[in-house]
Amino acid sequence: MTTALFDTVLVANRGEIAVRVIRTLKAMGIRSVAVYSDADTGARHVTEADVAVRIGPPPARESYLDIDAVIGAALRTGAQAVHPGYGFLSENADFASALGRAGLIFIGPPVPAIATMGDKIMAKAAVSAFGVPVVPGIAEPGLSDAALIAGADDIGFPVLVKPSAGGGGKGMRRVDDPAELAAALAASRREASAAFGDGTLFLERFVLRPRHIEVQVLADSHGTVLHLGERECSLQRRHQKVIEEAPSPLLDDVTRARIGTAACDTARSVDYVGAGTVEFIVSADAPGEFFFMEMNTRLQVEHPVTEMVTGWDLVEWQIRIAAGQRLTATQGNIVIRGHAIEGRVYAEDPAAGFLPTGGPVLSLTEPEGADVRVDSGLRVGMTVGSDYDPMLAKVVVHAADRAAALSGLDRALAETVVLGVGTNIDFLRHVLSDDDVAAGRLDTGLLERLGYKPAEACDAELIAAATHRWLRRWPAGPADPWAVPSGWRLGDRAVTSVRLRCGDRTASVHIAGSPRRAAVRIGDGPESSLSVHVFGEVLTLVLDDVSRAYLAVDNHDQIWITGGGRTLVFDELREEPVRPDDVAGGDAELVSPMPGSVVAVSVRDGDQVEAGATVLAVEAMKMEHALRSPIDGGVELLVAIGDQVKVGQPLARIVAIEREAPK
Repeated sequence: MTTALFDTVLVANRGEIAVRVIRTLKAMGIRSVAVYSDADTGARHVTEADVAVRIGPPPARESYLDIDAVIGAALRTGAQAVHPGYGFLSENADFASALGRAGLIFIGPPVPAIATMGDKIMAKAAVSAFGVPVVPGIAEPGLSDAALIAGADDIGFPVLVKPSAGGGGKGMRRVDDPAELAAALAASRREASAAFGDGTLFLERFVLRPRHIEVQVLADSHGTVLHLGERECSLQRRHQKVIEEAPSPLLDDVTRARIGTAACDTARSVDYVGAGTVEFIVSADAPGEFFFMEMNTRLQVEHPVTEMVTGWDLVEWQIRIAAGQRLTATQGNIVIRGHAIEGRVYAEDPAAGFLPTGGPVLSLTEPEGADVRVDSGLRVGMTVGSDYDPMLAKVVVHAADRAAALSGLDRALAETVVLGVGTNIDFLRHVLSDDDVAAGRLDTGLLERLGYKPAEACDAELIAAATHRWLRRWPAGPADPWAVPSGWRLGDRAVTSVRLRCGDRTASVHIAGSPRRAAVRIGDGPESSLSVHVFGEVLTLVLDDVSRAYLAVDNHDQIWITGGGRTLVFDELREEPVRPDDVAGGDAELVSPMPGSVVAVSVRDGDQVEAGATVLAVEAMKMEHALRSPIDGGVELLVAIGDQVKVGQPLARIVAIEREAPK
């Protein structure tokens, strides 16, 4: 077997992970090949690779999941190996097999290991044979609902119903009452069959106050298996990780050594080669007791925290191992230094139930520093659409201890600015401020219990947004004084009014004067002095002799500002009508809460609906959202199934039914 490194490697992925893999390939002197769909033309991973190949239209099944297209791109560009990243084809045994038949090397584990660990029932049997503890339960192929119900009492309630195939929490259900188990099994089978094409189920005991702890392993083809410590991944929402850290604040040194050994034995049980992650569930009430959950046969999203505390480049070692090289360390050489923590930046709106967002990236600032790392696929000018996963970037901080890492991540997130696309950055900072998080009292249900409501826009922020829009109305050079929005008129002084909405706050801001000397008030409130200075996108306001700086951009009727560590988006509204007959007569408009596609229309144009009736549904990033009529009335449809829609786009109007006043 050759031990020479590859000349060319194709990265079969997109976004931040593709950028991150390309970074290591460049450092190793290896030519990189990117693949892209039409939606990613000009994306960051495309421009940073040495060569890029178009592989299809935006839908993933026609591009990033198209095995023939990916292999064709590798062969056309002279690639010798393929790095799958994570997601898409990274744990697809058919893909790994097809690469081998094409004479290409898969930078990942052997096909049998992928197949075994991809089936949770087979995986539990394999690791049990090596003495790795598994969660008590029933896990055999082909179990009927009756057999599962019969065995549930021996497991003990609550139980967790889990599909054998797939992942991401789809089909999983916690059942506390034996009377509810039959219905839960039926629903889980339907969901698993729809999502994975396999309705096989098994049962596990539900571990109370569970914590999610995983161990990073590396194994070469010469029999060496190492672990690089554990990661705490308990801060999850809907089974999706949000914040991860290394090492876990829960484990003591004895348990840390035991769980590391169990992870290595898990890898040995399937003759594993490459980088992988063994996931364990641990009760917060019994931290010395852990159970095997599953093994991810790929690089993990959260791998940077392990890299920062160990100094190992996991992608580099994936490549070296795939090329046949030996691991150059023993377990005793692996040293954990300090603490690292990572926050995932998603395109989502926490204030609206974490619905996906999207739009053009108008301005971007990413934090810098010796102990700060940003893995990002973002660049100014790109558009975040609804075709793929909503994760945009990861912000990672390393420090001497956990407290310093937490505060460092908060500072780094405060310096992270993405204007034009709604993100969860403010929510991440809210999580970091929680007392339980600070104390390390974590479990997988903590984020679901943690309330969140964004702070209301303050007066200064409202004035900043209005001032930005006011300044846009000023001419660049000499102009007719009648056209200048200074308030100069014959007779009484006039004002320029800007009506804005941000969250639950709607207000009109009235400005008169010039940028160097103006007066401003909100609604009927008191008047304040205002002067403003603009340097590029930086807007400096002096309000009643107090100076504040904001970054401000706009996109049509939206104004984005950031300052003081938070970002807000304002919608400009038309001024309230002054005549009673200008007011609409109680009609309603249904607008899209997220960018996506219309996947269902429940009514026909002209139908009469009652308040609460579902009119249509929009889907984005694997999340579906139903829109219901707020009133009784007639439907006027503005879109059809399959239409691509933007945030705030009107989808339907409901014309209110006029009712006779009671006599």
